[in-house]
This record gives sequence, C-alpha cells and structure tokens, in this order.
Amino acid sequence: MSLFSTLQLAGNALQAQSIGLQVVGQNIANVNTPGYSRAEVNFTPAPTQRVGKLLLGLGVEVESVKQKADAHLNERLRSAAADRAGGEVQEKAYQQLETLIGELQDTDVSTSLNDFLGAVAQILNQPESVSVRNLAVLQGKTLAGDVARLAARAGDLRSDVNDQVIALEPDVNRLLKRIAELNVKIATTEGGSAARSDAVGLRDERNAALESLSKLIDVRTQEQDSGAVNVFAGGDFLVFEGISRNVTVHYADEGGVKSASLYVAETDSPLQIASGKLAGLVDARDNILGRFLGDLDDFAGSLAFEFNKIYASGQGLTGYANLTSERGVVDRTQPLDAAGLPFTPVNGSFDVLVRDKQTGLTKTTRITIDLNGLDGDDTTTDDLVSRLDAVDGLSAAYDSTGRIVLRSESSVGEFAFSNDTSGTLAALGINTFFTGSTARDLAVNAAVASDPAKFAASRSGIDGDTQNAVDLAAFLDRPLESLDGKSIGQSYDELVSNVTQGASVAKSVAEGFRTFEDTLRGEQLAISGVNLDEEAVNMIAFQRAFQASARLVSTITDLLNLLTSL
Repeated sequence: MSLFSTLQLAGNALQAQSIGLQVVGQNIANVNTPGYSRAEVNFTPAPTQRVGKLLLGLGVEVESVKQKADAHLNERLRSAAADRAGGEVQEKAYQQLETLIGELQDTDVSTSLNDFLGAVAQILNQPESVSVRNLAVLQGKTLAGDVARLAARAGDLRSDVNDQVIALEPDVNRLLKRIAELNVKIATTEGGSAARSDAVGLRDERNAALESLSKLIDVRTQEQDSGAVNVFAGGDFLVFEGISRNVTVHYADEGGVKSASLYVAETDSPLQIASGKLAGLVDARDNILGRFLGDLDDFAGSLAFEFNKIYASGQGLTGYANLTSERGVVDRTQPLDAAGLPFTPVNGSFDVLVRDKQTGLTKTTRITIDLNGLDGDDTTTDDLVSRLDAVDGLSAAYDSTGRIVLRSESSVGEFAFSNDTSGTLAALGINTFFTGSTARDLAVNAAVASDPAKFAASRSGIDGDTQNAVDLAAFLDRPLESLDGKSIGQSYDELVSNVTQGASVAKSVAEGFRTFEDTLRGEQLAISGVNLDEEAVNMIAFQRAFQASARLVSTITDLLNLLTSL
C-alpha cells in the first residue's frame, strides 16, 4: 500500500466525518420542526485489499443515511390520533347539547313545564277568572316555544355537523393526492435499493400527510420495497404507489333531513371508517344529535297527545260556535286507527254537548268509536263526520284540506265535548290545547290562544266545575300508558339524563384517547426526536475524527514532501 493509497484513505475518512457532521447539523437545525424524524449516518468499513501477504483496510464508507423511525409505532400513533379525533368530535357534540338543554338555567324546558302546570293549578283558585286562564295559555306558549326552540337549535347543530362532513371531501382528496405524489418522489429519489438512504425530508412530509389523513379517516398503510406507501380504508385502496382515488359526497334523505356520506368515487361504495374525525362527525350527527332530536320529538308528541287526551274531555267557561280540526285525513274510508294520523285512536266513545245559551239547557249525544277490528265495520272519518252532523244543533263537514269543520246551527247555540275514552279528539286535534306532534311544530291551539275562556277546566259542562283542571295540573307525575307507565316529567328527566351520562362517557373516552396518544407520541419522540445533548456528543466525535483524519493527511503530505526532496 503506497503513501498515495493512505492519503486516499484519509481523504475518505474526512469525507465520511464531514457527512456525519452534515447529518448532525441537519438534526440540530430541525430540533423544533414538527414531524421531523432525526437522521442517522451509518458507517461501514471499506473493503480490504491484499498487499503482498497482508490484507489491509481501505478506511471507512458511508453506507446510508437513515431516519430513526419505528414504522409499527407510527402506524399505532396514526390509529391513536384517529381515535382521539373521533372521540373529541363526540365529546364536543355532547358539550354543545348540554349547553343547549341548559338545565342549570331558568329557561330550560323542565322549568317551563313546571311553570305551565303551576299556572293551570292557579285556575283552581279562581275558576271564573279569564286572566288566570290566559296566564296558563301564555305559559303553555312559553313551554311550546322552548321545546320548539331547543329542537331548532339542536337541528341547526346537526346541520352544522353535516356540513363539516361535506367539508372533509376536499381535504381527504388533497391528502390522498399528495401522498401519491410523494410516493413517486421518494421511490425516484431513493432508487428502491435494499441498502438505500432515506429521502428524509420527503418521508417526513409523507408521514405528516398520513397523520393528517388518519385524523380525518382511519387508514391502514403498507410500505412497498420501492419506498412507496399504499393506503387502505377497509377493503378499498385509496393510494396505490403513485395512484390515488378520489372520494365524493353522497346524500341520503332521512326523515326529510339530508345526510352526507363520503364514497369512493371509482367504486361508488361508502368509505369504510371506524374512527377519525369523519366517523366522529357521522356518529355525532346520527347517533348523538339524531337520537336526541328523536327523543325530543317523542317527548313533545307524548306531551301533546297525552295532555290533549285529558284536556279534550273538558269544557271551558264558554263553548264553541265553530271549530275546525287540526288534522285532516287523506283516505276518509280508512278506519281511524289506520288513517295515517300521528296519534292512534282506540276503541271507545266521546260525548258532544250542545248548549242553548239563552235557556242554559244542554243536550248530550254520545259518539261511539268502533275500532275493535272484529266486525269489519270500524269507524272511518266519513262515519265520524256523519255521526257528528247528525247531532241536533251541530253541523259537520270537510274543508278543502280534508279537515273536519264543526258549526253550531243556532246563533244562540254553542257546543263542547266530554268523556273521550277513544283519544279520537286528541288524534284529530278537536278541542285540544296543544297542536303539533313533534318538537318543532309544538304550539298552542289558536282557538284557545285567541279566547282563554275556552280553556277546558270543567268536567261537568260549560262553565261548570274545575275537575279537568285538577287532572291537568297533576299531569307532570301522571303515569302514561304511551310511555310504558312513566310520567311526562320522568320522560324529560330521562332525556336529559341520557345526554348528561353520554357527555360524561364521551369525555372519559376522549380523555383516554388523548392520554394513549400522548404516551405513544412520547415513545415516538424518544426514538425519532432530536436530542441536543446526544447530537452535541456526536458532533464532538465527528469533529475529533475529522481532526485526526486531517492530521493523517498532514503527516502523509510531509512524508511525500520528504520523499520528493531526496
């Protein structure tokens, strides 16, 4: 081995230590760069050569520059980030619902319900006072308004969540396209060799894109020998080498409300997701907010129907000269329990009271509702109108929308109703206090709102006792068959409790996801993060090796100068 060979060996060493210093400098420069994985230079002894009978080394070679990263840990971290993102969306949805319900405020529905029934109870003390009855009507309007407002705000919240689902489409497509582009650049840069150096910056950018994508939709990845990463959602590939598939928004009509979903455009199949922001949004929209709105509709429907069933059997200080049912029936030949009414009547009867205001005489006529389904002669809407029209002093007909119109046949006559055991009056909206069957359309009947004297507090006839008001005032704790024996108060408490418990669980789950992700991120930082102390040690080691190699070059140079001077 000649002095020139030794000089070349020293030069190789200088170059290797210089590369080591450059990698250290790269790490130090990116110590605060989010998503950066520290690089490490790998040295290997250069091949040996035979000199006579000796085998002598040729120094050092830089084998590769590799990222310090754990692919399995990164995959787990992306999965944890997806779980955390989905959990936080659900946590936020419950927090917003709790704020909407506002059970710790004085404007919540339960307070309005108590105030309304308290106002009804005041009628017992002053049954002759129209102003007291008007207060009950006003409190009823407040209750209905609070329920409708709560439903509208929850509906707006659901629409906002649905809009967020739609807004994810361009973000997902942008990330998928970027990952595919980076796959091509990485494969081209690294060359796909088995002992390759990593395209450090490009891989960091792709890892950041993969993590951002995982926060939106949960994905699986498979790294190929070429350095590219294939991305899958369920059984569908979204990125294959340098090819990416787009996702698109599909809409479905669910109960009159449009719900958006993301589909794989090429296969027209729904994106299969179990976690991530998208899964959290879908769950918040359909299960959290959707279920709440469904429960609120059930509560409002039960409140209206069950209260009206009691109310419809009562009479006010004055009767009706004319009255139109709230609801009409499309097919008047169908039995009442199959006519498509929001509330279903049952077999029973009710009484029609026709009173002469001059003489004070009242004539009572019983209307039988046959809905036993046994004789094939169940009561239809046409049957009901015929029987009502046959009542002396009363006329019954349909208006243009199919609603039943009742009128007194005498200018001094008035009519009322009592003893409804069939629920027909409440189902059709005749002599009722509340109108509507859902939370959004709950309101107070215009006939009562315009004339509070018609508030049906009596059971013994027009301008009679207050027995109906007694039953109405006790409505809050009355067991209801339609609610499986629960009261309307218990029904609302259960609705609120479901939200409160759901919020507590969602918060705990989200906190657990955050803790787990933080744990994994700590493990990742321990492997991939830049430690300045460690880099300083490496820098000194490379510096000393460089200085020693430089000294060797200087020594060989002196020897060569000595040889040339001989």
